[in-house]
Amino acid sequence: MLRIENLTAEVDGKPILKGLSLEVKAGEVHAIMGPNGAGKSTLSYVLGGRPGYEVTGGSVTFTSPEGESLDLLELDPHERAAAGLFLGFQYPVEIPGVSNVQFLREALNAQRKERGEDALSGGEFLKLAKEKAGLLRMDMDMLKRQVNVGFSGGEKKRAEMVQMGILAPSFAVLDETDSGLDIDALRVVGEGINQIMRGDNKAVLLITHYQRLLDVVKPDRVSVLADGRIVQTAGPELALRLEEEGYDAVMAEVAA
Repeated sequence: MLRIENLTAEVDGKPILKGLSLEVKAGEVHAIMGPNGAGKSTLSYVLGGRPGYEVTGGSVTFTSPEGESLDLLELDPHERAAAGLFLGFQYPVEIPGVSNVQFLREALNAQRKERGEDALSGGEFLKLAKEKAGLLRMDMDMLKRQVNVGFSGGEKKRAEMVQMGILAPSFAVLDETDSGLDIDALRVVGEGINQIMRGDNKAVLLITHYQRLLDVVKPDRVSVLADGRIVQTAGPELALRLEEEGYDAVMAEVAA
């Protein structure tokens, strides 16, 4: 579903990604782990098309559930979203003066328009929003509030997962979704990811530091990103080993 080949990227002239290659197949949850400064968030921002992250080489090919292959790097951010890509932020932003309901309805209908689909009516949208909010144990009163304004860390992450459920992407890039979550919120968010993104025609690139999220959202593959490259890929057991031994032990083995 997503193939990254020899990707290089820099920020303010400083190389961050240094020949990163990775493949995520349909139906797969692929976890990315790595030390601070390895390039994990940069990878997510490059895939999402965030300004200021300059791609200097390589390719990213996204294959839709319908079998259409797209050069992701040639698409604007809104085109990537309409094609089925979702980016979950480590720190979701606040949007004062805009309610969640208003924001989500506009976002969904903008994507539907881009795909040549009819906009949802107010009633249709509210029915969908209520259903997806229920998956994350949020009531509609929360969705009527301004986007993330006054929300706790856990509420922000749950609201973001509701957004993912409403937009229904085929590929989600989730950057440290477990950041700032307590035990209960972690389980709710993790179960939400499973209900929304598990399927033969969907895939997840899950960036995390900790095994605790992977206990809920069980990965099919785990890769270690260090110094701008993928240095090792294996099954779920790799995450358990990282939890027990740390990155230094694995990196020493790779360098040997």
